[in-house]
Amino acid sequence: MMHPHTELRYINDAIGYGVFATRLIPKGTITWILDDLDQHYKESEVLALEPLRRDLLVKYSYRDEQGRYVLCWDLARYVNHSFNPSCIATPYQFELASRDIYPGEELTDDYGYLNLDQPFYCHPEPDCDRTVVLPDDILVYYPTWDAVAADAFKCFNQVDQPLAYLIDRKYRDRVDAVANGTIPMDSILSCYYDRSKRSCA
Repeated sequence: MMHPHTELRYINDAIGYGVFATRLIPKGTITWILDDLDQHYKESEVLALEPLRRDLLVKYSYRDEQGRYVLCWDLARYVNHSFNPSCIATPYQFELASRDIYPGEELTDDYGYLNLDQPFYCHPEPDCDRTVVLPDDILVYYPTWDAVAADAFKCFNQVDQPLAYLIDRKYRDRVDAVANGTIPMDSILSCYYDRSKRSCA
Protein backbone atom coordinates (compact mmCIF):
# COMPACT_ATOMS: atom_id res chain seq x y z
CA MET A 1 0.00 0.00 0.00
CA MET A 2 1.28 3.45 -0.94
CA HIS A 3 1.52 6.32 1.51
CA PRO A 4 -1.87 8.09 1.68
CA HIS A 5 -0.34 11.45 0.66
CA THR A 6 0.37 10.31 -2.90
CA GLU A 7 -1.46 10.44 -6.20
CA LEU A 8 -1.12 9.17 -9.75
CA ARG A 9 -0.12 11.77 -12.35
CA TYR A 10 0.51 11.62 -16.09
CA ILE A 11 4.11 12.63 -16.93
CA ASN A 12 4.48 12.33 -20.71
CA ASP A 13 4.05 9.89 -23.58
CA ALA A 14 7.53 8.38 -23.11
CA ILE A 15 7.20 7.68 -19.39
CA GLY A 16 3.46 7.45 -18.88
CA TYR A 17 2.27 7.80 -15.30
CA GLY A 18 4.07 8.18 -12.00
CA VAL A 19 3.33 8.50 -8.29
CA PHE A 20 3.73 11.93 -6.70
CA ALA A 21 3.62 13.31 -3.17
CA THR A 22 0.68 15.57 -2.35
CA ARG A 23 2.22 16.65 0.97
CA LEU A 24 5.68 16.55 2.50
CA ILE A 25 6.74 12.95 3.19
CA PRO A 26 9.73 13.23 5.54
CA LYS A 27 12.83 11.07 5.33
CA GLY A 28 12.32 7.80 7.19
CA THR A 29 8.58 7.58 6.50
CA ILE A 30 7.17 4.30 5.21
CA THR A 31 6.23 5.13 1.62
CA TRP A 32 5.03 1.66 0.62
CA ILE A 33 4.31 -1.54 2.49
CA LEU A 34 3.25 -5.01 1.38
CA ASP A 35 -0.29 -5.69 2.54
CA ASP A 36 -2.85 -8.46 2.30
CA LEU A 37 -4.52 -7.03 -0.80
CA ASP A 38 -1.34 -7.41 -2.87
CA GLN A 39 -1.47 -10.52 -5.04
CA HIS A 40 1.15 -13.26 -5.23
CA TYR A 41 1.65 -15.54 -8.23
CA LYS A 42 3.85 -18.60 -8.55
CA GLU A 43 6.21 -18.62 -11.51
CA SER A 44 4.34 -21.62 -12.93
CA GLU A 45 1.06 -19.63 -12.82
CA VAL A 46 2.62 -16.73 -14.68
CA LEU A 47 4.19 -18.97 -17.33
CA ALA A 48 0.80 -20.64 -17.90
CA LEU A 49 -0.84 -17.35 -18.87
CA GLU A 50 -1.32 -16.32 -22.50
CA PRO A 51 1.23 -13.70 -23.64
CA LEU A 52 -0.96 -10.60 -23.24
CA ARG A 53 -1.76 -11.10 -19.56
CA ARG A 54 1.65 -12.63 -18.80
CA ASP A 55 3.52 -9.64 -20.21
CA LEU A 56 1.36 -7.14 -18.31
CA LEU A 57 1.71 -9.06 -15.07
CA VAL A 58 5.50 -9.22 -15.39
CA LYS A 59 5.66 -5.52 -16.31
CA TYR A 60 3.72 -4.34 -13.25
CA SER A 61 4.98 -6.77 -10.62
CA TYR A 62 8.21 -7.46 -8.78
CA ARG A 63 9.63 -10.76 -7.52
CA ASP A 64 10.11 -11.53 -3.86
CA GLU A 65 12.92 -13.59 -2.40
CA GLN A 66 10.93 -16.79 -3.07
CA GLY A 67 10.56 -15.94 -6.75
CA ARG A 68 6.85 -15.17 -6.53
CA TYR A 69 5.51 -12.35 -8.67
CA VAL A 70 3.92 -9.70 -6.45
CA LEU A 71 1.33 -7.44 -8.08
CA CYS A 72 0.48 -4.43 -5.94
CA TRP A 73 -3.22 -3.62 -5.87
CA ASP A 74 -2.89 0.18 -5.65
CA LEU A 75 -0.71 2.97 -7.08
CA ALA A 76 2.51 1.16 -6.13
CA ARG A 77 2.71 -0.56 -9.50
CA TYR A 78 3.15 2.86 -11.14
CA VAL A 79 6.26 3.87 -9.18
CA ASN A 80 8.95 4.69 -11.73
CA HIS A 81 12.63 3.88 -11.72
CA SER A 82 15.49 6.22 -10.82
CA PHE A 83 19.16 5.59 -10.09
CA ASN A 84 18.80 8.29 -7.44
CA PRO A 85 15.50 7.16 -5.95
CA SER A 86 13.44 9.02 -3.38
CA CYS A 87 12.46 5.68 -1.78
CA ILE A 88 14.59 2.79 -0.57
CA ALA A 89 13.71 -0.85 0.06
CA THR A 90 14.21 -2.52 3.43
CA PRO A 91 14.30 -6.23 4.27
CA TYR A 92 11.00 -5.87 6.19
CA GLN A 93 8.55 -5.72 3.27
CA PHE A 94 8.30 -1.95 3.23
CA GLU A 95 10.13 1.00 1.74
CA LEU A 96 11.22 4.25 3.36
CA ALA A 97 11.62 7.78 2.08
CA SER A 98 15.38 8.00 1.51
CA ARG A 99 15.18 11.78 1.81
CA ASP A 100 12.46 14.37 2.32
CA ILE A 101 9.97 14.08 -0.54
CA TYR A 102 8.31 17.42 -1.18
CA PRO A 103 4.80 18.08 -2.48
CA GLY A 104 4.80 17.57 -6.24
CA GLU A 105 7.96 15.40 -6.17
CA GLU A 106 7.84 11.94 -7.69
CA LEU A 107 8.31 8.81 -5.59
CA THR A 108 10.84 6.57 -7.32
CA ASP A 109 12.64 3.28 -6.76
CA ASP A 110 15.83 1.76 -8.08
CA TYR A 111 14.42 -1.24 -9.94
CA GLY A 112 17.68 -3.04 -9.19
CA TYR A 113 16.28 -4.38 -5.93
CA LEU A 114 13.09 -5.75 -7.53
CA ASN A 115 14.55 -9.02 -8.92
CA LEU A 116 13.71 -8.19 -12.53
CA ASP A 117 13.57 -11.03 -15.04
CA GLN A 118 15.21 -9.08 -17.88
CA PRO A 119 17.50 -6.05 -18.15
CA PHE A 120 15.67 -2.73 -17.95
CA TYR A 121 17.11 0.02 -20.13
CA CYS A 122 16.83 3.52 -18.69
CA HIS A 123 17.03 7.15 -19.68
CA PRO A 124 20.45 8.57 -18.73
CA GLU A 125 20.50 10.49 -15.45
CA PRO A 126 22.86 13.27 -14.37
CA ASP A 127 25.91 12.16 -12.38
CA CYS A 128 25.19 8.46 -12.94
CA ASP A 129 27.05 5.98 -15.11
CA ARG A 130 24.32 3.32 -14.95
CA THR A 131 21.94 3.13 -17.90
CA VAL A 132 20.58 -0.38 -17.43
CA VAL A 133 19.12 -2.30 -14.49
CA LEU A 134 20.24 -5.93 -14.39
CA PRO A 135 18.45 -8.83 -12.67
CA ASP A 136 21.34 -9.37 -10.23
CA ASP A 137 22.06 -5.72 -9.41
CA ILE A 138 21.22 -6.36 -5.77
CA LEU A 139 24.35 -8.53 -5.50
CA VAL A 140 26.45 -5.52 -6.54
CA TYR A 141 24.72 -2.56 -4.94
CA TYR A 142 23.31 -3.97 -1.68
CA PRO A 143 26.01 -2.32 0.50
CA THR A 144 25.06 1.10 -0.88
CA TRP A 145 21.34 0.45 -0.53
CA ASP A 146 21.79 -0.94 2.99
CA ALA A 147 23.60 2.25 4.00
CA VAL A 148 20.84 4.45 2.56
CA ALA A 149 18.11 2.44 4.27
CA ALA A 150 19.94 2.37 7.60
CA ASP A 151 20.36 6.14 7.43
CA ALA A 152 16.64 6.60 6.70
CA PHE A 153 15.79 4.31 9.62
CA LYS A 154 17.41 6.84 11.98
CA CYS A 155 14.41 9.11 11.34
CA PHE A 156 11.80 6.35 11.66
CA ASN A 157 10.65 7.23 15.18
CA GLN A 158 10.74 10.99 14.59
CA VAL A 159 8.15 11.09 11.79
CA ASP A 160 4.48 10.24 11.41
CA GLN A 161 4.01 6.64 10.21
CA PRO A 162 0.45 6.21 8.86
CA LEU A 163 1.33 2.79 7.39
CA ALA A 164 3.12 1.34 10.43
CA TYR A 165 0.04 -0.62 11.48
CA LEU A 166 0.57 -2.79 8.39
CA ILE A 167 4.06 -3.97 9.40
CA ASP A 168 3.99 -7.76 9.35
CA ARG A 169 3.84 -9.22 12.85
CA LYS A 170 6.96 -11.30 12.22
CA TYR A 171 8.99 -8.10 11.69
CA ARG A 172 7.54 -5.75 14.31
CA ASP A 173 9.95 -6.40 17.16
CA ARG A 174 12.94 -6.32 14.82
CA VAL A 175 11.79 -3.08 13.17
CA ASP A 176 11.31 -1.49 16.60
CA ALA A 177 14.82 -2.55 17.62
CA VAL A 178 16.36 -1.22 14.39
CA ALA A 179 14.48 2.06 14.71
CA ASN A 180 15.59 2.39 18.34
CA GLY A 181 19.21 1.73 17.35
CA THR A 182 19.58 -1.35 19.53
CA ILE A 183 20.37 -3.69 16.62
CA PRO A 184 21.67 -3.04 13.09
CA MET A 185 19.33 -3.29 10.13
CA ASP A 186 19.35 -6.60 8.30
CA SER A 187 20.67 -6.49 4.74
CA ILE A 188 18.45 -5.96 1.73
CA LEU A 189 20.41 -8.88 0.30
CA SER A 190 17.87 -11.11 2.07
CA CYS A 191 15.33 -9.92 -0.55
CA TYR A 192 17.36 -11.39 -3.41
CA TYR A 193 15.77 -14.12 -5.51
CA ASP A 194 18.46 -16.62 -6.42
CA ARG A 195 17.40 -18.02 -9.79
CA SER A 196 19.96 -20.82 -9.53
CA LYS A 197 17.76 -22.35 -6.82
CA ARG A 198 14.48 -21.82 -8.65
CA SER A 199 11.73 -24.30 -7.99
CA CYS A 200 8.78 -22.61 -9.74
CA ALA A 201 7.81 -21.39 -6.28
